Amino acid sequence: MKATKRGGTTSPHEVMAGGWTPDLKRWGKPHYLAIAEALADDIRNGHLTPGTRLPTQRALAEALDLNFTTVSRGYVEAHKRGLIEGRVGQGTFVVDPTRTAHSGGAAQRVGPVDFTMNLPPEPDAAALQARMQASFSELSGDLANLLRYQGFGGTDADKEAALRWLKGRGVDTNRERLLICPGAHSALFSVLGQVARPGDTICAERITYPGIRALAAHLGLRLVDLPMDRHGVDPDAFAAACTKVAPKAIYLNPLLQNPTTATLSRTRREAIIAVARRYAVSIIEDDAYARICPAPPPSFAELAPEITYYVAGVAKCLGAGLRLAFLVTPSARSALPVAGALRAATVMASPISTALATRWIMDGTAEAVVQFVREESAARQRIVASLLPAETYTADPHGFHVWITLPDGWTRSAFASQGRSAGLGVVGSDPFCVAGTPPEAVRLCLGGPSTRQQITHGLEVLAHALEGSPALASTYI
Repeated sequence: MKATKRGGTTSPHEVMAGGWTPDLKRWGKPHYLAIAEALADDIRNGHLTPGTRLPTQRALAEALDLNFTTVSRGYVEAHKRGLIEGRVGQGTFVVDPTRTAHSGGAAQRVGPVDFTMNLPPEPDAAALQARMQASFSELSGDLANLLRYQGFGGTDADKEAALRWLKGRGVDTNRERLLICPGAHSALFSVLGQVARPGDTICAERITYPGIRALAAHLGLRLVDLPMDRHGVDPDAFAAACTKVAPKAIYLNPLLQNPTTATLSRTRREAIIAVARRYAVSIIEDDAYARICPAPPPSFAELAPEITYYVAGVAKCLGAGLRLAFLVTPSARSALPVAGALRAATVMASPISTALATRWIMDGTAEAVVQFVREESAARQRIVASLLPAETYTADPHGFHVWITLPDGWTRSAFASQGRSAGLGVVGSDPFCVAGTPPEAVRLCLGGPSTRQQITHGLEVLAHALEGSPALASTYI
């Protein structure tokens, strides 16, 4: 390798801007670790100065005749050690260790990227953060009351806020049919326990939200899968299942479905409703992403309120830690046994969470958060579209998860393992599959990583893996 002199010293590496090419053999370690070691050594000896722009991962991979993923893994390791930072649209640069130390490690770094957690992007605008924090602080004025037991189902003020939230989705109901629950999971648990008994059958999408599988198993219910196309559940298959297994209910996540991102059209919804009415089957609608889409199709609760149990959790719209859901039952009468089950299992929704959600809905903070989530999700989806081959994935421009169908040669376990080796977390299709062999696919969640920079870094690695051979991508040293 050519040496470059700087101030009377000589580096064994090229260190001109964008042209750093380390000699990895001298470290006697796997290549990705050797990259991090070489970076640390050159920074320590002054051969790489703060602010030096490093070569792109692809350029370094070509210069060293390495696999892209190996170099990416090396950069991730260097990020974790605080040696380098990424700057959106600019590249990767050597960090000033003094600045990083004085700022408490606040230098912007990419590091490992977790695409596994399905939560909305977190607001980063100072004004919105301050508004959210102020609402939370104001609750302390009523802290004594919020730490007491509350009447079941929420106060009148809480129900008024819930009704306003639901009306924003087009669900116009009354208080007698409304229950405020400590999260969508508890609402689904209570509904399933009322519409079916151990041994009964519930239909669900073949690829569906994993929580419904766990709940059905716990309650001793038989979960029967329904085939899907790109528009969601096949109504004809649903009708066939009704004649064959006589299900008590059908569970659907019909808007930005987790994980496939499919949204049922109005026509498809009406066809499913016709079947459900014909065979007296209840519809359980999990509308987790209800407020994210600016113009969604009408809900089942609008089209068939008399047979629909409608669950609208707020976690996917306002924040994963806000465990609260609004449940609308088909009638005031059907609300009574569900309320009894909820009370027995959960006592009440958290008064603090409920009060915070109520305040945010009534003062407009919730709508501001939803608007942020919409805009940020759209921006992240544009990054996906710019980096991933269009034929490899499905997504919705308003959603914050992506369903990747893997190219021939890849298995979901190998792809997930490949991601982990490069500091990326993805979820294989196995937990989503109700029956049969899971497809070779993975889910990516765009809300977990805190910045677009992290999204870009992670997707660049995954895009390169999708373009290449699994056998080549598995070579790390």
